[in-house]
Amino acid sequence: MMKLFIRAHDLGVKGEENIIGRLDELGLDGVQLVAYKCLEDVQYLPGNITAQRAEKFRAAFEKAGKTIPLIGAYFNPVHPDEEKIKKGIAVFRDYLSLAKDFGGSIVGSETGSYNGDKWTYHPQNRTDEAVERVIRTFSELCGYAEDRGVNVGMEGAFGHVCWKPSVLEYAVKTIGARNIRIIFDLYNYLDGSNIGKMYDILEEGLQTFGDRICVFHIKDCTVNEDGSLKQCGVGKGIFDYDRILAEIKKVCPDANLVFEGTTGDDIVPAVKHIRERM
Repeated sequence: MMKLFIRAHDLGVKGEENIIGRLDELGLDGVQLVAYKCLEDVQYLPGNITAQRAEKFRAAFEKAGKTIPLIGAYFNPVHPDEEKIKKGIAVFRDYLSLAKDFGGSIVGSETGSYNGDKWTYHPQNRTDEAVERVIRTFSELCGYAEDRGVNVGMEGAFGHVCWKPSVLEYAVKTIGARNIRIIFDLYNYLDGSNIGKMYDILEEGLQTFGDRICVFHIKDCTVNEDGSLKQCGVGKGIFDYDRILAEIKKVCPDANLVFEGTTGDDIVPAVKHIRERM
């Protein structure tokens, strides 16, 4: 049975009790957790979070019957600033160590861009060197995760190093770790040049990764006059979720669907739109 989630920091509240309250109001099953964005006493710094703090969050969530399909600790593994890479890896490792304390088992990130903090297309992203750097970094993280009995989530995007499903597949196969899971975001793989192949890309992703997909990000968009894409509230754009959810259900009947970037007044109609089609 499919379940419906949202990024905790998109709810507009902070602290586990407030988050749980909003989830109950919305009828959602839990959150994609980025702790340093939704807990006021947590910062994006190595060694900042303790097992006791994580366990407090887990206890509140378990009591409320909510779950965490993914812990986000996104960092840019090909950032031009090496210090930012080191910091990102250190924080990611912290969350791998604490994943079970939080009540989760997967910590995820995208594969990065040479454009640094902009996370946008750079020609160097599409080089063998870029892919090899991503493979090295995630290989080490997978080893660290395996020792702790948890998993690493990898997410591709058109402007990043793993810019299409086949490149992400190559990276995953080269790493060869059993504990890699896939975060699939259809919108992330699209731009003006391939929007007409949206459902082909969905099918490719489903057939390539199958039940290794731990989360499907739920988004929607419109197409601008110049052909560029603009994210919008789910149900207000061009994504046909009758078709999308039907295709997902064939391969992943127990899929975790996560709203990403759905905020404010867009949340309630988005939940209604997806629930009706689930």
